[in-house]
Amino acid sequence: MAVAGTFSLVRFRSAPGTAREICAVFLAMAVGLACGMGYVAFAAVFALVLCIITIVYDRVGFLEKRDGGMEKVLKVTVPEDLDYEGMFDDIFREYTSSSKLTSIKTSNLGSLNKLHYNVTMKKAGTDKSFIDELRCRNGNLEISLSLLADSSEL
Repeated sequence: MAVAGTFSLVRFRSAPGTAREICAVFLAMAVGLACGMGYVAFAAVFALVLCIITIVYDRVGFLEKRDGGMEKVLKVTVPEDLDYEGMFDDIFREYTSSSKLTSIKTSNLGSLNKLHYNVTMKKAGTDKSFIDELRCRNGNLEISLSLLADSSEL
């Protein structure tokens, strides 16, 4: 119970971490508690076994994100008189495996709409041709394509 309580305090009082960081905190607390209770041999064996499992998972790539940076945020500016719904669907089908409109924002006193999409690219290295086709469709207004922000970066 003490480990779970301490773990929840550490988890909610700090910035969100990755699963690896959370497991390292849990391992350190469990080994520390076992050593504090006098079970030094048990703590050493426990730490050794979990370290070996962690190294094996790391080498195999278990539970790693497989997209390799293919998830991106697309920001497209379009004129306010342009019907943006379905406007880029054919381009998205060609270059992305998934796309989702996440927000719409007006700018320049309502004369422009800024569309934010979360997209997953099909192939690496197609960003330039993707942006070029979008530029032709939106009247050569501002377009931004960036990596999807990790929750730990926010």
